[in-house]
Amino acid sequence: MVVITGANSSENLAAAKTAAEQFPEAYLFGCLDGDSDVDQTAFEDILDRVIDPTAALADRILEAAGDVEQDKTTRLLTTLRSLEGPVAVVPHDNPDPDAIASAMGISIIVESVGLRADPCYFGDISHQENRALVNLLEIDMRTPGDALLDEFEEIILVDHSSPGTNDSLAEDTDVAVVIDHHPPRGPIDGQLVDIRPDVGSTSTIIAEYLRDLGINPSKQLATALLYGILTDTRDFTRGVNQADFAAARDVVQIADESILEKVESPRIDQETMEILGTAIRERNTQGPVLLSCVGQITNRDALSQAAERLLDLEGITIAIVYGFTESTVYLSGRARGTETDLGETLREALGQIGSAGGHADMAGAQLPLGILSEMHESSESLGEVVRAVVTDRVSDALEDAPITPDYQTGITADGASVSDGDSQPTGGHSESSPD
Repeated sequence: MVVITGANSSENLAAAKTAAEQFPEAYLFGCLDGDSDVDQTAFEDILDRVIDPTAALADRILEAAGDVEQDKTTRLLTTLRSLEGPVAVVPHDNPDPDAIASAMGISIIVESVGLRADPCYFGDISHQENRALVNLLEIDMRTPGDALLDEFEEIILVDHSSPGTNDSLAEDTDVAVVIDHHPPRGPIDGQLVDIRPDVGSTSTIIAEYLRDLGINPSKQLATALLYGILTDTRDFTRGVNQADFAAARDVVQIADESILEKVESPRIDQETMEILGTAIRERNTQGPVLLSCVGQITNRDALSQAAERLLDLEGITIAIVYGFTESTVYLSGRARGTETDLGETLREALGQIGSAGGHADMAGAQLPLGILSEMHESSESLGEVVRAVVTDRVSDALEDAPITPDYQTGITADGASVSDGDSQPTGGHSESSPD
């Protein structure tokens, strides 16, 4: 090989000609500046390979630095520095571990640019694992109520993407930043919108931000982020990709494993146990699809726990558990080992009468009870009306696995008796609401 890298292009051309004559079998490599007056064609005819050193250097620098316009962390910092504080960081209502950890993490990042940030939430932290996480880590999250917009200048949404959808904000609320991993239903407004449906948790995105910014998470935050990743990916078995493993690697050495063990084994309250029992007793299956109406509830978190448990039944690939409060019907669904996109299925089935969506294997829905309550006045049971509406609509959407219970006899497809009586996500196995 002969390498010709002189600073003068004319001298390089002369050297190339000489090398070609003296070493006809050699591989000839040379540099030619693109702005040179030397005939580039003549140079290329002699050498086996020609590079432009100026262009090559520029390309290498850009490759190392990344595209500044597209770099998510750079854009996040630019956006945060343009905001006025204080900032409210709002997860979806009744936040799960992924939402809680994400709110904590982005608050730390906001504070790194000199602004005050408070994690705030609406609803309840009722699930036993979620309560254990908050209590054991002494996580401080505010419940500002209706005064939220009066106290804070800016709002950041995490683990959901639209104000008024699964949060108690007004639909026309201005949002500065949206960070989420759930696929959006439509266009999302915000100065910065970072939605990555290909990752398993929003905590993964936050951990990546922290890594890029060189911010070392505290033991409290690292533990919360790790638990958020573990629960939303179901211990790396659902919707997981390389980014989730990388994020977990970043925080696992800092996290408090003893607290995680306590969080993962909390006591189950009596209502959750009763809902689990009701979901098993009232299950309605046909083929690989299972639906169960548990009647009236006060703890919506138990629905997703029941769906998780019922999905473990042999032969079941889709499990949907639902119940209702005085104003709303809540559904929680899980899928495994099926090509059916559960989030899209629930949107198709229930989107016209409520809000529904989520992931292919983890989704949920909320339906206003209004019209169903009116139907109930002429029916034997509100539970019967809810069961009929949900089952009919989901059955139509699941054409490959129709569900056709006999409402007159009260007999399910698997022969189990259905009661006519009125009777969300484990730790981080939350569908995080329909998006």
